[in-house]
Amino acid sequence: MSTSTQESITTLETAIKLGLLPDEFEKINTILGRVPNFTELSIFSVMWSEHCSYKNSIVWLKKLPKKGPYILAEAGEENAGLVDIGDGLACAFKIESHNHPSALEPYQGAATGVGGINRDIFTMGARPIAQLNSLRFGDLKLERNKWLLKGVVKGIGDYGNAFGIPTVGGELFFDDCYNVNPLVNAMSAGIVKVGETISAISYGVGNPVYIVGSATGKDGIHGATFASADITEDSAKDLPAVQVGDPFQEKLLLEATLEVIKTGGVVGMQDMGAAGIICSTSEMSAKGEHGMDIWLDRVPTRQLNMQPFEILLSESQERMLIVVKKGAEKEVEKVFQKWDLNCAKIGVVTDSKNIKFYVGDELVADVPAFDLVLGGGAPVYHRDYKEPAYFAESKKFKMEDIKEPEDMVAVSKFLIAHANIASKQWVSNQYDSMVGTVNMSTNAPSDAAIINIKGTNKAIALKIDCNARYVNADPEIGCAIAVSEAARNIVCSGAEPSAITNCLNFGNPYNPEVYWQFVNVIKGMGTACIKFQTPVTGGNVSFYNQSSYEGPVFPTPTIGMLGVLKDKSKRMTLGFKNEGDSIYLIGSSKDDISSSEYLYSYHKIKNTPPPAFNLNEEFEVQNAVKIIIKEGLIQSAHDCSDGGLFITLLESAMINNLGFNISSIEEIRKDSFLFGEAQSRVIVSVKKSDEDKFIDVMMATNAEFEYLGDVQGKDMIIDEKSFGTVAEAKALFDEALGELLK
Repeated sequence: MSTSTQESITTLETAIKLGLLPDEFEKINTILGRVPNFTELSIFSVMWSEHCSYKNSIVWLKKLPKKGPYILAEAGEENAGLVDIGDGLACAFKIESHNHPSALEPYQGAATGVGGINRDIFTMGARPIAQLNSLRFGDLKLERNKWLLKGVVKGIGDYGNAFGIPTVGGELFFDDCYNVNPLVNAMSAGIVKVGETISAISYGVGNPVYIVGSATGKDGIHGATFASADITEDSAKDLPAVQVGDPFQEKLLLEATLEVIKTGGVVGMQDMGAAGIICSTSEMSAKGEHGMDIWLDRVPTRQLNMQPFEILLSESQERMLIVVKKGAEKEVEKVFQKWDLNCAKIGVVTDSKNIKFYVGDELVADVPAFDLVLGGGAPVYHRDYKEPAYFAESKKFKMEDIKEPEDMVAVSKFLIAHANIASKQWVSNQYDSMVGTVNMSTNAPSDAAIINIKGTNKAIALKIDCNARYVNADPEIGCAIAVSEAARNIVCSGAEPSAITNCLNFGNPYNPEVYWQFVNVIKGMGTACIKFQTPVTGGNVSFYNQSSYEGPVFPTPTIGMLGVLKDKSKRMTLGFKNEGDSIYLIGSSKDDISSSEYLYSYHKIKNTPPPAFNLNEEFEVQNAVKIIIKEGLIQSAHDCSDGGLFITLLESAMINNLGFNISSIEEIRKDSFLFGEAQSRVIVSVKKSDEDKFIDVMMATNAEFEYLGDVQGKDMIIDEKSFGTVAEAKALFDEALGELLK
């Protein structure tokens, strides 16, 4: 190294300021055989951050099931999961978090989350066709939470709408635990022909390395490190760690990327997301077991006099790193010139297995690629964990201590207007759900979003799901429920669950009670995924969603599930269709109100076990629903979830303004029957002419079922008592969230 570089050697104090541990600093010294300079230490600080290295989670993530008959790329192999969907096509899909940036600058934080997840998809050569999101905020009585929600939704809408990909589904949940740390999880799915994907890899000595897309600026520097620390009162000072997005530039980059892949001149390609240039160069080099020489002064920049570490660590959006076959340079450059995008040759592939960064003739950093990355030399920790005190306390809950309300109609109205249950149309109306004309669910809603695969008889089903209150009550059972409910929604839509991606949102991993939640979530997820044959294709872990004055968020393992609808004519929707149809419950009613919205919000009892759940019973219910949909025996199917049976019936009734007349089950409490959230239940409607065959088929399954009543009139009648008209309930349901946001 040059004299000027050696003069910038670092100390343990510098390392600690960059978020590294003392042992990690010593390990870096050993790897390099010397003390690193500031640029090199900055490289290790971001690459060994939790956000990039998964150093506190990888030992448990490896226990999740990854293999399956349709998996084309296992977790960790590529930028996103890849699943064979038949007809020579594959679906690339992934979910990621943008929590910390959104907590400080909600508009750009959410917008760049959308941009980043879509780049993960099209970097592989897949064209994005659908987006979903999972959003969590604190109490809407607080003005800050209203500001966060409005900013996040506008950021998602503005970026996604301009980019031209429909937002087809999602979830929105409120709880005080998210007052400081909102969760913003973005999911994207795309379609590609099998065998036409591009890998994030580098090889071929002498092959040129290009940076393409936007110029590099100072936004997002140390963003990965920022995402690997608790939110504090000083976090606003980290605003430069929040990136700035440009959806129109991303659209150009999408088209240019898919076009340049067709030239055959691309060896490998990777999105520049977390940790920017250093992440792309190191991960591609490590995977290909080659090195690179990179000249940072050749990188197009937006600002003058950027330091080497700033160029390396910038997380400026809409950029890619491409390794090109030697001799194909002009053809590749021509594509990016056509789309008016930067295309700068900044380096070359070498056989050294080290990445060397230069400014002119000066070597400013020399680091081994393998030692930077997950699965290489990055540290791996086995954290201590212990059961939280609240867990044992929750088991003391007794339902008989809760007095049943005298006025069930009043309870129903309370739940209809609750922010966690009421219509989310205030949000969804800001998203374009129909651009690209692939969304089959906007005008005929089903439990999962159904996305048309043009030119085939197939569609894909997408669902994003997690009730974090259940997970907090029991992380293992709660996460198994999250997987099961996602599968239940896929099945109720007529599709077959295929695989999942996950976004694991937790507090600080150094907190043993938080880590206990994480460990048990992994156990529950693994058990359920094996049961439903839905391997985990990847995702991300977001720790440090915690503040010193509010504590950790609920453990929130957001599940994004992909299903395949092999025959579009078998698509099932959730709305009642015909006056006089019979209403059946598949599954069994349970005398249980644990962790329900009714118990949590109406009675304000916060610490209880999860709702009743049995994985084998869940499997049998889903199997029965698959059979009756395949046989064409039902008119609608809708899973029983938040708000219980009453809300499920209402949601089915509102679609076509058809009421219902049902009777409750005498053996269980009425509030349990109506508002309990026991799992493994589906409401279906059946034509009278199909009823005998429906019963015969159901009797041949292992699932319980029972007749509840009929689709009837415009009112909601339960035990001969009116709960009002469907139209009145719909007005309350549709307007409630907007009223809360005023």
